[in-house]
Amino acid sequence: MTRVTRRKILKGAAAAAAGVALPVRAYAAGEAVKVGILTPLTGAGGADGPRMLKAMQAVFDEVNKAGGVDGRMFQTVVEDDQTNPEAAVRAARKLIEVDKVPIIMGTWASSVTTAVLPVCWESKTFMMTVSGADSISLLPHQGYLVRTQPTSKLQSIAHASYIASTGKMKIGVIGIQAPFAQSTKEHLDATIKAAGGSVVSHVIYEKDKSTYRSEIDQVMKANPDNLYLNGYAPDTVVVLRDLYKAGIELPKFCQSYAVPQSTLDANPPEVSEGVVTGSPSADVDSTAYKLAADRLGMREIDAYVAQATDWASLAVLTFAKSKEATGSAFKDNVRKVSQGDGVKVYSAIEGLKAISEGKEINYEGASGPCDFNEIGDIAKCRFRFTQVRNGKLEFLKIV
Repeated sequence: MTRVTRRKILKGAAAAAAGVALPVRAYAAGEAVKVGILTPLTGAGGADGPRMLKAMQAVFDEVNKAGGVDGRMFQTVVEDDQTNPEAAVRAARKLIEVDKVPIIMGTWASSVTTAVLPVCWESKTFMMTVSGADSISLLPHQGYLVRTQPTSKLQSIAHASYIASTGKMKIGVIGIQAPFAQSTKEHLDATIKAAGGSVVSHVIYEKDKSTYRSEIDQVMKANPDNLYLNGYAPDTVVVLRDLYKAGIELPKFCQSYAVPQSTLDANPPEVSEGVVTGSPSADVDSTAYKLAADRLGMREIDAYVAQATDWASLAVLTFAKSKEATGSAFKDNVRKVSQGDGVKVYSAIEGLKAISEGKEINYEGASGPCDFNEIGDIAKCRFRFTQVRNGKLEFLKIV
């Protein structure tokens, strides 16, 4: 099988996108505003995509039931990106060329977003994502991107700070071949060195292997006292199993998306016992968080659901501000509703009311303040840490 590199994906996606640049559409009065949702319903992100989809649709349903924006309803067009860059590019082209959506939201894997983003910027389609690789916002997206997920740098600093607090600072990294993996290791190393530790070994592996015992043996040669498992859920199941079979009882730290309940259920409880996970935290004390949880009929929501809620809310409010359903209008107006000195609002419905009254608004989201810098990155975020005990994730703290 031919190996698809990031460079090949970018080159192919950009070339494909060159043929899909679209003229600005004139929307008829009352015509539905189409929103493209491209999210992983299958593959490594299949545990998170359906929840994000439900959150986005709940916001649009609530707005539509309230009469939409000046009588115009929101219509979602959903595609499964399969957590696969090639499948995602095909789906993005369909959304843009056939469905003619001005905005796409919902990608999860950094490799997928890296592949799809050129298709978006070449066609002037706005994009919102949960991918965190530093490299994404450094691509020449021309402003057609914002992301509510903190970068790999912000996440790595938070993770390294937590690990440093445990005193176990000789870190062995076992990471998947993915855009975020290398930058995560570099930021992790820089932060832990400042605290007196270091990344003593770093092994990159390919996904979908039946065993990672050789990679484990390589990383253990440097005698780490802490392991950082930097992969996705399917491969983390195998890595944890191989570590247990090898009798390696070192502390282990994972990204939260690598250890959903499905990962824990795939192995006996003792295999994952004690694993600590870190993730961006939803703003659990905020009004927007409570409204999002109530909308979904849930007591608590996670960071991905919170971010998906915010994408949909920002899409509605940006359209209400600009009165134009084009990617350029979303690009030019999203910060006008999400930051600044306007009145703070905590839902799309509340924001629409304020806009109708002629007020400037500042949407404060379920994931936190939606303040984006000049290249589309979120400015700051809180982080949530949990630990596996008896096959379940238990809350530790929010920093």
